[in-house]
Amino acid sequence: MKLPPLVAHVALLIGAAVVSALASASEARSVAPQAGPQPERARELVHIVRQDCGSCHGLTLKGGLGPALTAEALAEKPAEGLVATIIGGRPGTPMPPFATIVSEAEAQWIVDQLMRGFPSDAGLPQARHTP
Repeated sequence: MKLPPLVAHVALLIGAAVVSALASASEARSVAPQAGPQPERARELVHIVRQDCGSCHGLTLKGGLGPALTAEALAEKPAEGLVATIIGGRPGTPMPPFATIVSEAEAQWIVDQLMRGFPSDAGLPQARHTP
């Protein structure tokens, strides 16, 4: 029994979509998780959070004008929302966007660090002098 042309085309398209989806899923699993920033940049990011964010969220990140950014305070918050807040700010509030200062991957790293208990500020890395 021969299939009608429309049914054959639909079956072919569905098959191609399934193969494509499986290939994409396989690629996604084989990609290693993204590493954090280089040590020098990580130190800069810690300094930014402790100084810039700390000016509103408290230098110990336990709250101030802005809410606390401690692991306990953020435990129930979705990481994606926190990343979006860092990148885009919060319109109508004093929370500015930091998209020109940090990348989305760096914002994700900051959120990951905040949810673990943020490291202390070791100060900015020393500038490299070239002769």
